[in-house]
Amino acid sequence: MRRFAIALATVATLFLNGCDPEWQTVNQPEITVAGETVLRKGNGAEPQTLDPHRAQGVPEANILRDLYEGLISENPDGTLAPGAATRWEISADGRIYTFYLRKYARWSNGAPLTAEDFVYSLRRGVDPATGSSYAAILSPILHAAAIIEGEVKPESLGVQAIDSHELKITLKSPTRYFLGLLTHTTTYPVYRPSVERFGAAFTQPGNNVSNGAYTLDEWVVASHVTLRRNPRYWDDASTRIDIVKFYGIDDQEAELRRYRAGELDLTSTVPLGQLEWVREHLRDEYRAAPYLGTYYYGLNLTRSPFKNNRALRKALSLAIDRGILVEKVTRGGELAAYGWVPPGIANYSGQALAYAEWSRSRQIKLARRLYRMAGYSRARPLRLEIRYNTSDAHETIAVVIASQWREVLGVHTTLVNEEWKVFLQNVQRRRVTQVYRAAWIGDYNDAYTFAELLHSRFGLNGTGYANPRYDRLLSQAAGEGDQQQRRTLLQQAERVLLADHALIPLYFYVNKRLLKPYIKGYRDNVMDHHYTKNLRIEVPTRTGARRD
Repeated sequence: MRRFAIALATVATLFLNGCDPEWQTVNQPEITVAGETVLRKGNGAEPQTLDPHRAQGVPEANILRDLYEGLISENPDGTLAPGAATRWEISADGRIYTFYLRKYARWSNGAPLTAEDFVYSLRRGVDPATGSSYAAILSPILHAAAIIEGEVKPESLGVQAIDSHELKITLKSPTRYFLGLLTHTTTYPVYRPSVERFGAAFTQPGNNVSNGAYTLDEWVVASHVTLRRNPRYWDDASTRIDIVKFYGIDDQEAELRRYRAGELDLTSTVPLGQLEWVREHLRDEYRAAPYLGTYYYGLNLTRSPFKNNRALRKALSLAIDRGILVEKVTRGGELAAYGWVPPGIANYSGQALAYAEWSRSRQIKLARRLYRMAGYSRARPLRLEIRYNTSDAHETIAVVIASQWREVLGVHTTLVNEEWKVFLQNVQRRRVTQVYRAAWIGDYNDAYTFAELLHSRFGLNGTGYANPRYDRLLSQAAGEGDQQQRRTLLQQAERVLLADHALIPLYFYVNKRLLKPYIKGYRDNVMDHHYTKNLRIEVPTRTGARRD
């Protein structure tokens, strides 16, 4: 166990590094600039794109939720709320949704927001020419799947503008989670004249026209994105923050330093190595809450060594001690994951791998036997790359897992870190990946959002997993109106996925971040969606009054 002990000692060094009790925040924030209130958010990474129909990651979605507004929005606690639509009706058979748009909703240039804008945008989302990796999320809409496959034209999509403020969406079958799906960025409207005039550059400052509480003011690559309050937003009178800046900071230690220096008002996360220090010294600013997310290792099933080698995939999963990860590494209340769908999903009970409750010695014994069956041994070791986007936390986890694989099986592992955009491209193209770090965060509060990722035709399925039985179960669940039967179908699908060992679930998320005490209106929620329009800044003045 010596090599593994060395790895843990390395991790412990990372934990202790910089944990100086005298390390105190010294700078007070600049909350106003030229009389305007400014909020500064750590956002984790440089956004890949600000095209809502092509965005893939959490950093992009955080910005897009402020720029745009879909038919449905969310309250601070994560519950659904009216968005661009003030109300809606659902037909008795659950297939036809009629939305009534706000009469005075406007684009940021003053043009009226109409039902036709949503028709154009939803068609654009499924049009193969758009290149949306998320297009399949719109599959519940009539003819969407056939459009995505190039079989029929986008104009056949089941969306219709009854008049300028009435929109009808027809589904292929009842879909219980459809309203929640409409909070996703792929369903946001985009301004057609801007898209047609500027093409892909419609996302740039000066070209972008949006309908949300904020407009795009500045995008400094590798630094920050600045949004400015939209005076034409229908509820601008309730917006309290004038400017919001999103800082893409891959280095979590650097993000913490900037937060403590008064340069950020909230962080995207807390670095593993500083977690204990933060809990002790910044306890009033530390927030931890359950989060619908699963941290996992994806396996490229389209090429060697994992293609047609279930024994090897299972051996690697068995060799990982998930208890070590959550108790000694992440240490934020995360739960060891032996299933795919996290706890907390509405109307669902997650499934688990058969060996979840086994003793560690029994897991190791089977792992070694399967490793030999797969054609490897200590004399002929497997050589692997673990690929991850740049982050101290991802690197730390990779070091521990690589050590466990070497100690239990004799695997030789190389760690490869990449900038966010490059990492996403490599995962999707599957040209160089073998094992890759990933996380799936629920797009809506329903188990289908996790199941769908592994469908053979889903654009973000980086593993290349393709099991006809799994796909059939998902298709049956998508069209099943009985809630209990639908849950049973999704549970069967999860068991198929886990038995195939198409990926290696590691832990279920707990969201951790720092938040300045003067930020008000922030509510923890399982989706971890926080709209700037719902926040405000309150700093006590010397006289005891508040300055907003």
